[in-house]
Amino acid sequence: MDNSLPPADELVLVDRELARLDARRSQLLARRAWLLRALYAPASSTAPGPFPSAPGARPTGPGARPPVADSTPRSAQNVLLTLGGTLLTIAAIAFTLVSWGSMGIGGRSVVLFAVTSAALAAPVALLRRSLVSTAESVAALGLVLMVLDAYALHRVALPETDGLEYTAVAAAVLAGAWTAYGSGLSRLRIPLPVAVAAGQLPLPLGVLAVGGGPTAFAWAALVTAVADGAVILWTRPAAVRITAAVGATALGGWALLTGGWLSLTSPWSGAPLLLAAAAPTLYVARRLPALAVAASSVAGLAAVAAAGGLLRPAVPTDWTVPVYVLCGLALASVGRPSRAGDGAGEATGRRLPGGMRLGLAGAGAGVAALGVVWALPPVAVGLLGPMARTTEVWSGEHPVRALTSYPGTAVLVLAVAAGVLAAVPRLWARCGALALVWALLTALPVSPGLPYAATLALQLLTTAAALACAVRPGPLTRGLRRPEPAVGPGTPKPEPATGVPAAPSASGAPWGAWAPSRPRPEAPAAEPGTVLGWLAFAGGLVSAPSAVALALDVRAATFTALGALLVLLVGVAVLGAGARRVVAACAAVLTATGLVVAVAAARGFEDHWTALALLLVPAATAAVGAKARPVALPVEITGAVVALPAFALAASRPAFLALALALAGVIAAATAVRPERRRFASWTAAVLFVLATWVRLAVWEVATPEAYTLPVTVPALVVGFLRRRRDREASSWTAYGPGLAATLAPSLVAAWTDPEWPRPLALGVAALVVTLLGARFRLQALLVLGGSALALDGLHELAPYVVQAVGALPRWLPPALAGLLLLAVGATYEQRLRDARRLRDRVARMR
Repeated sequence: MDNSLPPADELVLVDRELARLDARRSQLLARRAWLLRALYAPASSTAPGPFPSAPGARPTGPGARPPVADSTPRSAQNVLLTLGGTLLTIAAIAFTLVSWGSMGIGGRSVVLFAVTSAALAAPVALLRRSLVSTAESVAALGLVLMVLDAYALHRVALPETDGLEYTAVAAAVLAGAWTAYGSGLSRLRIPLPVAVAAGQLPLPLGVLAVGGGPTAFAWAALVTAVADGAVILWTRPAAVRITAAVGATALGGWALLTGGWLSLTSPWSGAPLLLAAAAPTLYVARRLPALAVAASSVAGLAAVAAAGGLLRPAVPTDWTVPVYVLCGLALASVGRPSRAGDGAGEATGRRLPGGMRLGLAGAGAGVAALGVVWALPPVAVGLLGPMARTTEVWSGEHPVRALTSYPGTAVLVLAVAAGVLAAVPRLWARCGALALVWALLTALPVSPGLPYAATLALQLLTTAAALACAVRPGPLTRGLRRPEPAVGPGTPKPEPATGVPAAPSASGAPWGAWAPSRPRPEAPAAEPGTVLGWLAFAGGLVSAPSAVALALDVRAATFTALGALLVLLVGVAVLGAGARRVVAACAAVLTATGLVVAVAAARGFEDHWTALALLLVPAATAAVGAKARPVALPVEITGAVVALPAFALAASRPAFLALALALAGVIAAATAVRPERRRFASWTAAVLFVLATWVRLAVWEVATPEAYTLPVTVPALVVGFLRRRRDREASSWTAYGPGLAATLAPSLVAAWTDPEWPRPLALGVAALVVTLLGARFRLQALLVLGGSALALDGLHELAPYVVQAVGALPRWLPPALAGLLLLAVGATYEQRLRDARRLRDRVARMR
């Protein structure tokens, strides 16, 4: 631990804090034991005395009996009361529905009145004895009986009355009666929420009873929801407010949905409904800060739907979405936060709380975002349309790529949204504005249906502008405001870098946090220029393939597009910064590859000549890598990847494949001159030269490859031996690997295709000698190469006999032997694993 206190002083401090923690733990354990006795002591026993450390505890004398109160939430009691109330309710319902007809009208009235009166009066006496839970159960039974009374009254006394009308009136009467009953017995929690629930029915059912349509029903639902809002604002019980909130949400949501539907079909009927719903919602948002954001968002959406519905019939169909977008942006401007020097914003800030401003701005921004989503399909068509090719390359035909089902106003929506975001001095807004400008330029050729030349020019200009912004993103950050770090009660204050232990915290931490001896640096935030630069760079990279695909219609356009992109990407690689330089350099290599392929196609080259032309790309990247250090490795790797399709194109002509492999080996050998590339490039060059030799021998149909490989192997082994004498640390793979592989590999291939025995025998003897030399002098390359060649050569010789023996054996014997082998290996698995590891370690220790 790094601190400035002597060890003795620090030990005293630690012991003191541990003692304080032990004392606090003992106090909490004693308190816990007293609480357990208080909770689980029998009702007839003496109540436990007050906790010694609890000041103000009421003393209880010996034998004092606590008041009987069943309001304590004991699970067993609640289960019994709930079951009893449920059974009584079921009995009452069964009596009303089944046994009602066996009694006369007088008996029915007497029974209903007596039972209901008793059920409603019993809670009064129960509450006097503090039997709250029992009173709740009996009161719930009384409320159910009142519903049954209403049902029975309709069946007996008013059978001709319309069901909806009677239900609406009965719900209103019951809601009033339950409200009065719950207000009189305020300790009961059930009657008032049930009254609120019943109050949701009278107006909507009354409208349906008189034959009102969807509009009238929506107005009735809205009036009921407004009443629920009043209950939420001016009542205190939580259960009542929750019930009213559920009702207001359901009925108010229905009114809003109906208003939105009417704004599309009958705007002058839907707009008043939407505005009438928005007004009380805003009032609730102002009175309840916790619901300010959600309520003001709903009100804002209702206002936008109302205004857009009124304006929509006055504009053409193509302008419907832009009208809603403009209404949403207007609402967002009303709810925007105030800024210094902005009189309108300051006035709005004084009138509206922060939550309401946020909700209104979010609603307007949400509408505008939906409009942007509506305008995105032309962007996808402008980007992906050229890649869905239906004509030949360089055919001169330009198929129609415009999406005729989308109007030109989609571009207007993107332009307006981009302009609005550009005016917001925040990084996220500038990023959104930049993305929308790129989308606008991409979609612009689609919606108006521009000519081919203008479309291609616009796509190239879009790519050029994006790459230019990636190089110089400074103008995009002009006017940005960087947020200051928040300082508040929860923000830790910086400690002085003195190494003195900090004071104990207010929360009772053992001895507080140690002040650091030096300040810890904070993680740097991303610079706005970096974020915007990467966003612009990504847009340019996405637009580039689309421009190239579009340019494939015309030969001259193809060369123009590829040349322009090559210049732009090289410019970013030279003038850019950070990882963008690397990505641009690799993209420039791929663009140069496309340019080479285009030149070869224009000149009518066959595939094998095109393969040789493609090798110019890795040669150029090797030359560039020697000079451009920051991007050298990625550029060279990209160039090496380009060589792979070159080999594939030359495979149809083995002679050209050998030439291509040899030229690639020359490029790798030239790269190996550089010290930082020597190890990997030299091995690559050796492999390519060997492959070129093998392919050339196969082309010449050479039956004795050793005549060509041994003159190479012998000098190579001599050079390796001399190097090992000068440098004892040199690896055997570097000294002897290329020379041995140059002969062993072709000879092994020839031996596998040779039906005679002299070649396999000679190869086996040579491989055995190489293996023994490797084991004797502890040379890894000789041991691995010689052993592998010896094993493969022996397998070739034994293969016919193995096949013959397997054919003569019973068919069940090979699986049985394989099973026994697996069992033996499994039984000695750990030992075999140790043997394999020991062998691996021994081989690894060789040079």
